[in-house]
Amino acid sequence: MRDLQAIADRVEIEALRGDHADAAMIGDYDRFASLFTRDAVWRIPPADVEFTGRKEIRAGIERLQGAWEFWVQNVHPGTIQLDGDTATGRESIFEIGRQRDGRSVLMYGLFHDRYQRTPDGWKFTERLLEPRYLDTTALPGSPHVTWDPAGPEAGNTSFAEEAR
Repeated sequence: MRDLQAIADRVEIEALRGDHADAAMIGDYDRFASLFTRDAVWRIPPADVEFTGRKEIRAGIERLQGAWEFWVQNVHPGTIQLDGDTATGRESIFEIGRQRDGRSVLMYGLFHDRYQRTPDGWKFTERLLEPRYLDTTALPGSPHVTWDPAGPEAGNTSFAEEAR
């Protein structure tokens, strides 16, 4: 890869994918929606989820995230195929969480992506989640973390709350 533009494009697309995970994890729904083109589509076929356009995507991520007691997502670099001002790619994903109704989810999967270069940088035109493994066994853990060596009885404060 000797073409500096191709290197810059790949770095920017990786940053876009990182922003996607970060915005979802911290609940920044406006930023999440801004990562898509105005007419983009975000799909999760096994969950019968399809949102089209930034407004639907923004409302959709907020509604979906509201169903979780806790949720953690990790993504891992995948492929990127550049084709001028468009590109396609794939990214591996791991999710774990518990929904407010008590259902647990541990999932490995793939994001299948289409990207477009815009005046504001690279954006998703399509993002499709393909689960490859799903385990709904009840999760024994808790989102309430304490680093107190006295054990969980000593406190129920998360690291983020203590940092404030």
